[in-house]
Amino acid sequence: MVSAVEDTGEPRAAWGAVLSMALCVAMLIASEFMPVSLLTPMAEGLGASEGETGQAISISGLFAVLASLLVTTAAGTLNRKAVLVAMTAFMLFSLVLVAAAPNFAVLMIGRALLGICIGGFWALATAVIMRLVPESEVPKALALMYGGQAIAAAFAAPVGSYLGGIFGWRAVFWALTPIVAVNLIWHVVALPSLPAGPRQDVRAMLGLLKRRYFRRGLIACMLSWGSAFTMFTYLRPFLEQVTGVDVATLSFLLLLLGCAGFLGTWAAGRFIKGNVAPLLKLPALVMGGATAGLLLLGHSVLAAGLFMAVWGAMNTMFSVIWMTWMSQNADDAPEAGGSLMVAAIQASILLGAVVGGLLLDGISIRATFLGSVVLAVLAVALIRDGRHMLKSKGA
Repeated sequence: MVSAVEDTGEPRAAWGAVLSMALCVAMLIASEFMPVSLLTPMAEGLGASEGETGQAISISGLFAVLASLLVTTAAGTLNRKAVLVAMTAFMLFSLVLVAAAPNFAVLMIGRALLGICIGGFWALATAVIMRLVPESEVPKALALMYGGQAIAAAFAAPVGSYLGGIFGWRAVFWALTPIVAVNLIWHVVALPSLPAGPRQDVRAMLGLLKRRYFRRGLIACMLSWGSAFTMFTYLRPFLEQVTGVDVATLSFLLLLLGCAGFLGTWAAGRFIKGNVAPLLKLPALVMGGATAGLLLLGHSVLAAGLFMAVWGAMNTMFSVIWMTWMSQNADDAPEAGGSLMVAAIQASILLGAVVGGLLLDGISIRATFLGSVVLAVLAVALIRDGRHMLKSKGA
């Protein structure tokens, strides 16, 4: 197997491997958030409320948190290629469980298994990218990998909503399984051997948490992600109840949101380089503003489409901005940094789904979106100009 490192020690750009990871990202995003576009029929089919079914996202988030914190320790000296292949195999099995689930309990088991895959993959992803390409190419490679997020956002939700309306929600999950199987084979062929580096366990994570700049960044990242997914998890109920859309219009709006993500991916690859401090507040500022716009003008399909496009474009830049920050400010412990970042993000998604569901079932969908805006405001207030979250400034 070809190594990703030249004799000089400088990584040789392995773009085929980066592309295989991009496809894995697309499948992870599609698998994790497909319930967003299928929330109503899944709830009806399983005899649960929409708020309860939304917890299918939170349970995957819970297990992703645990997996992300444990994977670098549990993997030990295992070749990282083998770990990534195993995570993709878990995703395939989880999709089969969800598609065939006879009841809500089995659905949650399948989602828990998906969470292990999500946490394990994302905890290692940035560190692996840093080994596949030269340092100067890391932001570009991250943007390419997260291009998979744009693809999933563009097509998974609208296609899932449309096909779910015709064939049923189970058929949508079955349709993902052959793509994941192909991705599993691609990993085996394209990924170079990635021997484990110096052990990065709980002590390495605690060492990072002792750094004030990293703690601030982690909290700001959590607030930003919590805001985004308090809103996104319950976007379909909002569009149905407030905007008053039918399935066809819903699918079009979700497609618009996803396609806008390609603009975000292009912008991320072109403009994110060097110091990312000024960009750290953009996700919470722009996406929180779009959510506020939906609250105020969401009764209009035209306005809803505009704000969803803005939200979608920033959504694909979101991950690249924060993972670039991590690669620059935890470069001495990338696997430990990746584990903490993924744990923080997944915990935020979990809490966003839980709190959003409670607000939806207990008050209204507008209360859920208002909670999202509040979290965005807190994130922007904490980040400010971002300089106190840099290694050279805030240690």
